[in-house]
Amino acid sequence: MHLAKKDRVLKRLIPQFGDARLQSRGDAFTTLARSIVGQQISVKAAQTVWERFAALPRAMTPDHVLKLKVDDMRAAGLSARKVEYLVDLAVHFHGGLVHAEAWAGMDDEAIIAELVAIRGIGRWTAEMFLIFHMLRPNVLPLDDVGLINGISRNYFSGEAVSRSDAREVAATWAPYCSVATWYIWRSLDPVPVEY
Repeated sequence: MHLAKKDRVLKRLIPQFGDARLQSRGDAFTTLARSIVGQQISVKAAQTVWERFAALPRAMTPDHVLKLKVDDMRAAGLSARKVEYLVDLAVHFHGGLVHAEAWAGMDDEAIIAELVAIRGIGRWTAEMFLIFHMLRPNVLPLDDVGLINGISRNYFSGEAVSRSDAREVAATWAPYCSVATWYIWRSLDPVPVEY
């Protein structure tokens, strides 16, 4: 494997987590809605709120979300801001402001640009979407605390690292930065997170 040959740390990590792999689940709209619901709350709380919210529309589609009443969304446990974000997400999909059907042929930065135009979606969320939903192989999420901590622990004996230090370490990972990042995350927490 490319990464094991190019990087001494990954050569050690990959065999420890060799059977696990990334799998995309859900459609783009649902994946992004779920990421908005989960922002800044615990995984358990996010799951509870998501289940309540997902029970409201007949189907988790932009059209159905746009028909929901704000009071019902708030009663499901969503903050006023998250309601605004979910409505903006639905508006972007419904109005054709994002081109989900064309994403397969677009480069990562073009997709990120479309996604960050949606309220409540920043670069980190867009990068997680590329990694976990689109299974893009070469995303390096330098805003991810886990990646920076993992690089610090595995490459710098726990010393603080800058984004440029992380970029330098990751230079050998291309064209598989997403895969390497996943293994670095596993080194910190063996249980994979699903988005």
